[in-house]
Amino acid sequence: MYYGPGLGGKTANLQWIYDHTGQNQKGKMVSLATETDRTLFFDFLPLDLGTVRGFKTRFHLYTVPGQVFYEASRKLILKGADGVVFVADSQEERLDANFETMENLQEHLKEHNLNFTTIPYVLQLNKRDLPNAMSVAELTKQLQKKGEPVLEGVAIQGVGVFETLKELAKLVLAELKKGG
Repeated sequence: MYYGPGLGGKTANLQWIYDHTGQNQKGKMVSLATETDRTLFFDFLPLDLGTVRGFKTRFHLYTVPGQVFYEASRKLILKGADGVVFVADSQEERLDANFETMENLQEHLKEHNLNFTTIPYVLQLNKRDLPNAMSVAELTKQLQKKGEPVLEGVAIQGVGVFETLKELAKLVLAELKKGG
C-alpha cells in the first residue's frame, strides 16, 4: 500500500513501476483518477515477483487518494494491507500535510486491528529534486517513526522507486515467513 499526502507521488511511484516492468510480470494497471491526475479511489497494480521457496509471489500494489475528503476510500483500501510505503512530500510547505496523513494512517491501521509498530513499513522521501526540499536529515528526524528504512525518491524520474518497493517486499516477505 502506498500512502501519503495528496500530490505527494504515490501514483507516480506505481506508474513508474508499471511502465518499467516486463509485460509478463504485471497485470493491468487500474487507475481511477480525475483529469487533474489526482487519484479518486485507488490505483491498483498486480505484480508477479517470481517464486520464493516454491511459492509464487504476487504483490498487489495500491495507492490511496491523498485528499482528506476521500478518507472513507483510504480507510477501506488499507484494510487488507500487508505493508505500507509512506510517500512523504519533501517540500517544507508540505510538512504539515505529511504529519496529518501519517496520523491518519496510524488511526486507520488501528481501526483495522493492524499494528503500526509491527506492520512492514518504509518511508520514502519523495520530490528530492525540488529546490525547496527539506534536508534528508531533518525530514528523517521529523517523519521516521519506528526506525523504518528511509529512502530518497524522485518518483516521476524513477529515482528510488524500485529500491523502495524492494525494501518493502523484503519486509513483507520476512513478516510472512515469521507467520505474521
